[in-house]
Amino acid sequence: MTQRGGGGGPRSDTERGGHAGPPGVTDLHIHIQPWRQLKPAVAEVFRRGKEQHWARLQALMDDPKALLDVMDAEGIWRAGLINYPSPDIMGFTDDTNEFAAKYASAAPERLIPFGGVHPRFTRDPEGQVEHLLQLGLRCLKIHPPHQAYPANAYTQGLEALGRIYRRCEERGLPVMVHTGTSVFPGARSKYGHPMELDDVAIDFPDLTILMAHGGRPLWMNEAFFILRRHPNVYLELSGIPPQRLLDYFPRLDEIADRVVWGTDWPSPGIKSMGNNLEQFLALPLADHLKQLITRTTPLALLPLTR
Repeated sequence: MTQRGGGGGPRSDTERGGHAGPPGVTDLHIHIQPWRQLKPAVAEVFRRGKEQHWARLQALMDDPKALLDVMDAEGIWRAGLINYPSPDIMGFTDDTNEFAAKYASAAPERLIPFGGVHPRFTRDPEGQVEHLLQLGLRCLKIHPPHQAYPANAYTQGLEALGRIYRRCEERGLPVMVHTGTSVFPGARSKYGHPMELDDVAIDFPDLTILMAHGGRPLWMNEAFFILRRHPNVYLELSGIPPQRLLDYFPRLDEIADRVVWGTDWPSPGIKSMGNNLEQFLALPLADHLKQLITRTTPLALLPLTR
């Protein structure tokens, strides 16, 4: 695949900082996780349609250099490594946090580690958030359908969730929240409704919230309402077919300064990061909005670290 300007390939430190030209493309949502922990039925859903490439994808989970090679070939400068504990539904334990930190340490300028604290299982919410920070994780992931609670469950008695949000707010740690459905066995899709984020954004006004997937495929209008109402909420585009994006969000240009690009690769239905990017760049959006979404805003939200 032809590399795009500023996208992939070796770059000087000056270029990486964006001082010699626009920053490169950030895919803020890819699933580089300890797949060996997946429950068999979950792994089968990941594998479906990828049988010919399954061994290569599994190998990527243990080889940051191989991932960087893929990113270079597909024009991706930085990538967010989505990780979160979900021992009872997906199979991921708290060890996923250490996995993300170690994996990203191979290229800290290009790999952005995400992690999580499961409020239904933690005995020390604040201490576990502090542990994420000590590991160098850059964003906390909340996945209601895979963790079996709504995003505002602290209003319904799940006190630990509110304590997690509060500590993230105090420490300036962004929180990404999955909205929309999930196809994996055992996932509770009803908990993916974005309206629950109305409570979160009100109760934690200084918390940066990334709304993953924009409520797709059922609740895009509600997601747009939340975005327009709350300046601390950002829309993250992963899992939305780019060719459908402007059908789902016809007024995307109104909130484009709070939109960040992601793919959800290699989740079901996502061919590649590069293919998704090409489809997005082909949309009838102004070039400066495309640059905001794929380059400028992700870098502002999650600046470079060394």
